Amino acid sequence: MEVVHKTGRRKKAIARVFLKDGKGKITVNKKDVNIYFTTPTLQYKINQPLSLTDNEKSYDIIVTVKGGGIKGQAEATRLAISKALTEINPDYRLILKPEGLLTRDPRMVERKKFGQKKARKKYQFSKR
Repeated sequence: MEVVHKTGRRKKAIARVFLKDGKGKITVNKKDVNIYFTTPTLQYKINQPLSLTDNEKSYDIIVTVKGGGIKGQAEATRLAISKALTEINPDYRLILKPEGLLTRDPRMVERKKFGQKKARKKYQFSKR
């Protein structure tokens, strides 16, 4: 099998995933996945598409991720892995789509408006 390349995005984070046959080794920015994503919640998010499709030990994954925070990076990586798995086997789409793993989360940070403190918060109004 050749290498499958997919990208995933979440907020400002962009993840590029290269998926190939292997023994289940996941490398993120040249580090082991357990070192880069330290909390169990983030590690679960990365492994979620692999565990749902029973491919935890089937593919080696190389991830380059940049931008955003650690949680956004994990969710961008999850989306990219899900996309790559569906390209390898279209039957995985029936498993991953109901879980919401093939949908890009469109929520972004709202911009700050001029004349205000933040995006929605305003300066205190004084009548007199």
